[in-house]
Amino acid sequence: MGKRSKPRKNTRTKLWATALLPVGVLAGAATAGAELSQPSAAPQTAHFDEGAVDATAAPPALTPAANAHPVAPEPAPAPAPVIRPASVTSGEVPETNFDAYQNAAIKIAETKSRCGIDWKVIAGIGKVESHHADRGNVNPDGVLRSAIFGPLLDGSLGGNEVIGDTDGGELDGDATYDRAVGPMQFLPSTWKAYAKDGNGDGKSDPQNIFDAALTTANYLCDEDLDLRDPSSLVTAILRYNNSMEYVNNVLGFARSY
Repeated sequence: MGKRSKPRKNTRTKLWATALLPVGVLAGAATAGAELSQPSAAPQTAHFDEGAVDATAAPPALTPAANAHPVAPEPAPAPAPVIRPASVTSGEVPETNFDAYQNAAIKIAETKSRCGIDWKVIAGIGKVESHHADRGNVNPDGVLRSAIFGPLLDGSLGGNEVIGDTDGGELDGDATYDRAVGPMQFLPSTWKAYAKDGNGDGKSDPQNIFDAALTTANYLCDEDLDLRDPSSLVTAILRYNNSMEYVNNVLGFARSY
């Protein structure tokens, strides 16, 4: 059994409701100045009333503001269009879930560049564990509209081992036994060890698809594995759930995406 959750054999997902300067161009100043500064044929003696303007005086300098021709600023470049794969546009992978899976692959590359995990592998786990959080039943910020819990690991289901409480019921709502939580089905103890904040709100919530997807990537990339190598990818998924049937299901969905 992997550290992450119960064997897939008898796992049943239960749903419990919980609650994006104008440049001044001097034009004509030189020609205007030249035209107004031509000397007269002969000096004249003129008598002006007090306060009259001397006609022979040089014209006042033209200021840039007086002679400016505003140029409209260039529009900012349009953002690159978001290209969504056919599996998303067809509805196989809900849009918010896709954003979470892709975001997880990008973010984990910043801290674990060797891993090289593909978003489709994370999506494959999301499909097997919770049908993409009950077919995308999430808010735009990633919070599930209905919290997802696995069965209590109290030994009542054949094939499931007994796991006593490790979180005081904080994450799974039961202070006696543990159970897997969230759309990626983490045991509370595993969540505590690998939890990540995927949507930048300052907290890690297993019932948030962005947080759960990034935590999944963090868990799969543990021990410096390179998931571009097929054997390492199988090793990582087996740690998530120790079953080759589970591995084949996850990779089958990943290939289809």
